[in-house]
Amino acid sequence: MSSNYIMELLTGATLRAVFALLAALSAALLPGAADADFVGHGGMVRSVAISPDGRKLLSGSFDYSAMVWDFEEQGEVAVLDAHAGPVNKVLFVSDDQALSAGDDGVVKLWSLAPGARKPLRSFSGHKHKVMALARPPGGGLVASGSWDKTVRLWDPANGETVTRIELPVPVNALAFAGNGLLAVGGHDPFIRLFDPMTGRANGKLEGHLMAITDLAASADGRWLLSASIDKTVRLWDLAEMKSVRTYRDHDKPVYAVRFVPGGRSFVSAGGDGLIAVWKIDGEAPERVIEAGTRIVWALAVTPDGRFAISAGADETLKVWHLQSGDRISVTGDDVLDDEPKPWLSSDHPGARLYRKCARCHSLDDNGRRRSGPHLKGLFGRVVGTVPGYNYSAALRGKAFTWTRDTLFELFHDGPDKMLPGTKMPVQRVPDDGELAQLIDYLKIITATE
Repeated sequence: MSSNYIMELLTGATLRAVFALLAALSAALLPGAADADFVGHGGMVRSVAISPDGRKLLSGSFDYSAMVWDFEEQGEVAVLDAHAGPVNKVLFVSDDQALSAGDDGVVKLWSLAPGARKPLRSFSGHKHKVMALARPPGGGLVASGSWDKTVRLWDPANGETVTRIELPVPVNALAFAGNGLLAVGGHDPFIRLFDPMTGRANGKLEGHLMAITDLAASADGRWLLSASIDKTVRLWDLAEMKSVRTYRDHDKPVYAVRFVPGGRSFVSAGGDGLIAVWKIDGEAPERVIEAGTRIVWALAVTPDGRFAISAGADETLKVWHLQSGDRISVTGDDVLDDEPKPWLSSDHPGARLYRKCARCHSLDDNGRRRSGPHLKGLFGRVVGTVPGYNYSAALRGKAFTWTRDTLFELFHDGPDKMLPGTKMPVQRVPDDGELAQLIDYLKIITATE
């Protein structure tokens, strides 16, 4: 019996369960597999998006599902399982609504409210897999691009097609440009621009040598980035309608490109498993991050510009600090079996909250290396002084000590507010009473005597 025939017999839910089992076996057998930040998909992850407020991630996978993640807690929130094929693209509409699109040719609108698991609406009409989604910065219509050689503009209120645009090639990528036009990239080297309301062609950008794989527009609408099978990224001036720079560093096709908020830098990734961090006026990347030996299919960048999230063929999402290039990995209690875990048996009210700290920090200066510095002797220690730890510039330039007051500020305001640029993910404890309990427990558990 052929593997293709077996795949046809399995339902989406059953297939996802099979993929999940294979993912679990891979995590157990492959070194480092269990250390990924977001593990749960049972197939390669093709798309990732971050909510406007930076608190949620959304991922789409070959396992037929989309998944919602809490970025601050770095844990799974929900599985959105309604497609009849791999999910190729996901997109946030707002902090509480999102879109997914798949091989089944359908676009689905989801509520991300607690407990919601069924799509609010399905947009049907494409005759082949949907590979691209886009929405104007100010809201309004939803655009989808398909290998059926069409782009459709939908009214999200009723799921009806407003505009249908025919292309000469299958569509891979969409982006709304600052001049109100829709940029379309597909299986040839050209980027075509259309009026989204009328479908009228409005120019073509030429320069790439092979198919377009991804598009990204800057927030101010002036620039467009394009990624291509030809191993390059190009920057386009949309006012002049011309290519102004070509970036060459990847040695395999580039599949993902995203601006870093502020518009003066961007990230790219692709088949070589590398993430390159660029200044838009640079000739070479500022930094190259080895994200893995397998393909990186998609990228997202946090609204504060500190982190990039990569999604790829290794079935995981990973978080990277763009300034240092370090991976911000979280390891769960289930795999931390090589060190004592006194917080698990403590009846102190702050011990429960300390579990968040334990994911990234060891209690011992000789303990397992994690994404954060060890916490032994934390109180009274000058910030940024643990030997051998690769601190970000945000901490290297500071000279205060860790006390009850400074720790309260850190967790009350958030590390992104207290120490802009820090590698520490957003971790806030908004309840003053709970925060006081956590700090009290930190004082006890990090003591050197």
